Amino acid sequence: MSEQTRGTIEMAAAMTIAGTIGWFVIMSGQPVIDVVFWRCVFGAVTLTAICAARGLLRRDALSPRQLLIAMAGGAAIVLNWLLLFGAYGHSSISIATTVYNTQPFMLVALGALLFGERLTANKLLWLAVAFGGVLLLVQARPGLTQNGSDYLLGIGMALASAFFYALAAIAAKKLTGVPPMLIVLVQVIVGTVMLAPLSHLATPPSGASAWAMLASLGAIHTGLAFILLYGAIQKLPTHLVGALSFIYPLVAIMVDVVAFGHNLYFLQVVGGAAILLAAAATTLGWSPIGPRRTAGL
Repeated sequence: MSEQTRGTIEMAAAMTIAGTIGWFVIMSGQPVIDVVFWRCVFGAVTLTAICAARGLLRRDALSPRQLLIAMAGGAAIVLNWLLLFGAYGHSSISIATTVYNTQPFMLVALGALLFGERLTANKLLWLAVAFGGVLLLVQARPGLTQNGSDYLLGIGMALASAFFYALAAIAAKKLTGVPPMLIVLVQVIVGTVMLAPLSHLATPPSGASAWAMLASLGAIHTGLAFILLYGAIQKLPTHLVGALSFIYPLVAIMVDVVAFGHNLYFLQVVGGAAILLAAAATTLGWSPIGPRRTAGL
């Protein structure tokens, strides 16, 4: 088996696992804060064992500056999880995950604001397509009722979640050369410390099923998924990583439809397709607007 084939399998597996996360969150039956807290706890245990086995738990593994950046990224990723998981209950797994895939545009906008990166005509085109998709999703709300208000709140939370993911991604870019597993370990430890005072430790989850769901979120959806993801990134060209990443929202939509019977309205399908198309185009660098040509004399 070639390296690229192995990487493709790893990436597909990681994205499939990610696509099922909404089911585990909802079936745990726990408040969102508790879900994220226990995900961090079980993730920390899993990743500590992995990092120890790989000899990464050394004092010189992170400089003080790198540790601070990793901790800031951890705070952003924890807020990202809280908002995304909260959005599931207000809109649906399908809608929240689709809107969450506006992440590439958050990165483009932050790159322009913070680093002076140029906004090309193609980037602006795909940003407009994605924005149109979000508007279609807003127009497809269930109605001017409490459910409709919840739906809009869910979209807003998913957008905010994408923003914090972009912040975490920028922090990760500042940590080039640091083992990814170590970065994630710092992030889940930060999450554990952040959420411990807010979680319901006095009334922990009851029942084997709830604990199994929470343990899976930490050990499988955080530990195993990141191992597969980073292993794939090392083996695959960037364009293939970008293409395979769209398995995640497709699996999430399938899980939502099959497990919870949440069928999408026509406008939701069109809006969601526009967002995913624009995200794919941005990630893969599609350029329908060619460079201007200077007329010859």
